[in-house]
Amino acid sequence: MTVDKRALRRAYTASLSGTALEYYDFAAYSVAAATVFGDLFFPSGDDLAGTMAAFSTYAIGYLARPLGGFVFGRLGDVIGRKKVLVHTLLLAGISTFLIGVLPTFSTLGAGAAVLLVLLRFAQGVAVGGEWGGAVLLSSEYGDPRRRGFWASAAQIGPPAGTLLANGVLALLAWLLTDAAFDSWGWRVAFLLSALLVAFGLWIRLRLEETPVFKQIAQSKDRPTAPLSEVTRTELRAVVAGLLVRVCPDVLYSLFTVFVLTYIVKELDMSKAQGSLAIMIGSAVQLGLMPAFGALSDRMNRRRLYLYGTIAAAIWPFVFFPMIAGGSFLVLVIGVVVALVIHAMLYGPQAALITEQFSPRLRYTGSSLAYTLAGVIGGAPAPLILAALLNWTGSWLVLAVYVVLTAVLTMVGLWLARDPVEEVAVTEPRSAEVLT
Repeated sequence: MTVDKRALRRAYTASLSGTALEYYDFAAYSVAAATVFGDLFFPSGDDLAGTMAAFSTYAIGYLARPLGGFVFGRLGDVIGRKKVLVHTLLLAGISTFLIGVLPTFSTLGAGAAVLLVLLRFAQGVAVGGEWGGAVLLSSEYGDPRRRGFWASAAQIGPPAGTLLANGVLALLAWLLTDAAFDSWGWRVAFLLSALLVAFGLWIRLRLEETPVFKQIAQSKDRPTAPLSEVTRTELRAVVAGLLVRVCPDVLYSLFTVFVLTYIVKELDMSKAQGSLAIMIGSAVQLGLMPAFGALSDRMNRRRLYLYGTIAAAIWPFVFFPMIAGGSFLVLVIGVVVALVIHAMLYGPQAALITEQFSPRLRYTGSSLAYTLAGVIGGAPAPLILAALLNWTGSWLVLAVYVVLTAVLTMVGLWLARDPVEEVAVTEPRSAEVLT
């Protein structure tokens, strides 16, 4: 198949920019949940109760993802990747903008918390529908033998969004007094999402449908009930894709969300120091995501993923003792190493999951695996970590929790299968014959 390099670059940009927006939204909320939302929307005399309530709303975003995966995943296999991705981008951007103008508890009472939960839910629905389509948008334009690299476009979005969100919030925290930041400064980060939405729409509306979906549509091979078909014929792929995401999700939650609360409450370090460490780690990830994706094209993808999982299980046992002294430099090193390990997993992850499914069911199957993984991995992680630390007062139990998630991911790798080399990227049924 002759590849249109201009269209391929545009698809890569559209995939990256869309997921960057969605994870900018998620990261902005994550930082706000760990720092200001507890007092603003869930006031309580107990600091732990406020933090837990804020993290509960964070979890709602993950719990909403399966709905987005069900709805948008199905539509992506029926009506096309591009059309669906325009709607997911709009939903995420509008929800985030509205959080930026939302009245707090002091103005609206309990209604403010309810509205925050609803908007967070809408963000989750959008992310649930975005990821599968974004991955296919770039990978279905490119050479399937380089799927690890091209699919990594969607994987760059999380560190890019995290970097941007933490950068904006850190800059605001530096420019403003604590009172001003808590009063209105945090809102600016959410309102800026409107600019990212405008850019993302400009890119996506100019893009054509992927060559793979065009061929499926021309051959009249589009599924009529992709959700029931994928659960009936490709259930093993769903379970494998789900489990391989669990450990990376927990690792990411630990080192980009919970670490802020940990260093403030346990080490008397500032939230600005934590945000800066995360920014540096995210910046490092930007180049490593496509690098590890490309590396997975040259070696067995599952083997590379296994190495990353083992490293993820070991690192918390090193990280927590090394930051006990409260050194900012040591904190930066610890977070950077953690996010390098995450990049080793996350870079190849998109290709690993999507290649488990036949092309005509890829959007539905990969979206189901991605979103359901969040329910057992990323969604409860900050809550579980906070509860475990409060219960035991020891970091050791947090490290053991990561080990348990690594075991689940290893089971997923055992279930996952390597695809036979594809004959042609546009061959709907036979392009992905799984061994």
